Amino acid sequence: MTADAQGGVVVFHIGMRINNFRAVRSWWPVFRAMPRMLKELSRDRETGMLGYRLLLGGTRLMYVVQYWESQEKLLAYAAASDKEHRPAWAAFNRRIREGKGKVGFWHETFVVPAGAHEAVYVNMPEFGLGAATGVIPVGRRGERAADRLRAA
Repeated sequence: MTADAQGGVVVFHIGMRINNFRAVRSWWPVFRAMPRMLKELSRDRETGMLGYRLLLGGTRLMYVVQYWESQEKLLAYAAASDKEHRPAWAAFNRRIREGKGKVGFWHETFVVPAGAHEAVYVNMPEFGLGAATGVIPVGRRGERAADRLRAA
């Protein structure tokens, strides 16, 4: 199977790292903010988030891989004053100044144009981009990875 992603896609990685487990007041609010945002985004398809996957990178690192329709929709959500992100971001910025490095935060954004992404899933449930966009048989987008990468 392959992802049924038509056109381009934006891949957004966002996460936190607990630098001091005992500083619960520094990292707990950051930890709690993401589920509220994901719930809000999942309820409203117009926001442009196609899907996401929560991941753990050991005991200190938690992150989310998100798939978005467009860079514009991702940035619009980030800037929207009536959504969960803006107040959480403002609170985080206040807390980070006081926290002296007790919690880390990171994000990466990848704007992937049409024809520049490829996916294949063998003996897997829908996962990653395939879970976000649905899956189709490989042959519908090309038998080889090179064919699927050229498909626009």
